[in-house]
Amino acid sequence: MEKNSISIWIGFGLLMGIIVGLIMPEWLYGPLTVVATIYMSALKMMIFPLVFCSLVMGIVGIGSIARTGKIGLQSLIWFTITTAIASGLGLILPRLLNLGKGATINSTDTVVEAATFTGLVDTLESIIPGNPFASFTEGNMLQVLAFSVIIGLSCLALKEKAAAFVELCRSVNEISIFVVGKVMLCTPIGVFCCIATVMHTNGKETMIQLAQVMIALYITYFFYALIFYGGIVKIFGKQSPLAFFKGVAPAALNAFSTCSSSATIPLSMKCARENLDVPEEVASLTLPLGATINMDAVSILMSFMITFFASALGIELSVGTMITILACNVLLSIGTPGVPGGAIAAFAALAPIAGIPVQQILGVYISVNTLADMGATCVNVLGDLAVATVLKRTAGEKGV
Repeated sequence: MEKNSISIWIGFGLLMGIIVGLIMPEWLYGPLTVVATIYMSALKMMIFPLVFCSLVMGIVGIGSIARTGKIGLQSLIWFTITTAIASGLGLILPRLLNLGKGATINSTDTVVEAATFTGLVDTLESIIPGNPFASFTEGNMLQVLAFSVIIGLSCLALKEKAAAFVELCRSVNEISIFVVGKVMLCTPIGVFCCIATVMHTNGKETMIQLAQVMIALYITYFFYALIFYGGIVKIFGKQSPLAFFKGVAPAALNAFSTCSSSATIPLSMKCARENLDVPEEVASLTLPLGATINMDAVSILMSFMITFFASALGIELSVGTMITILACNVLLSIGTPGVPGGAIAAFAALAPIAGIPVQQILGVYISVNTLADMGATCVNVLGDLAVATVLKRTAGEKGV
């Protein structure tokens, strides 16, 4: 497929998936689920080899430990700032729109293990993997990133002594990119099957039940991405927002259908390199890091729903409570996995801080989580690519 036509085909698959998902018979759900699972597995198959090898290659390609630290630090600062702004927006906007007034929340027996808050020392301790191989098999992206950085910096310091290992990483990286390119050709079909099964599972009733909240949430997603990401790309990245959104469309649409920023890493890196001209060393460090800790739209979602449920239950959120929620939201975003449903445990931990009884509202939240998470994942991926575009200028060759 041509580079421009792939976005059209993915969009077509997305639209047809929504339509078919709402009207398809029950017997069709099984076959589409099988295809969707195969597609997701094909993407996930290359995530960790691609992330590890591209990160090692990116660090070696940077050629300087100081410059590696500069790119990583700037990425972390940008992701933290954007997450805080997103969380604040999610707390304020529902109050202005009076969402939740008059809503009735029924109790539920749903039980989900809440995410736990950890201090800075505990977080740092958990980042370094005691068993790197376990980090790969368990899918702990934060530990994989840390291990990749350590190996990359070691290769950079050892130079010729590590040349054979670097060459191996280069070969595995090329193989991973080749496989991702072939999977990319199947993306319209994969997107169709993923979105069709999601719509069939949730159905019309769920959509109608929380339509007002979802419409407001998606409008917030849209304008946040358009104005905020478009603005930083224009102001700090010195690039046309139109060209940016056109270039990232394949990754954004894939993220929307799969609800997984981690599974979208290969496509994000492909879009960054080929459509946005982001240097390899910037993309290979910024995008995997962003998929792990950049959860702007998840912060919007959790703050949005906290405010909605508080209003529905008649719970008044003080300024102090809102500030606490904002701070905890930023901290939780670091530990929220970039996979479907990853925000549920985080929400279960955040709700009690606002005085909201988790057992009363969690069932409602879970029923709408997938629909909300689709847009959130799409925006998160846009945020990753926006920061990579900015760092192309501020931390790339011109920024050194």
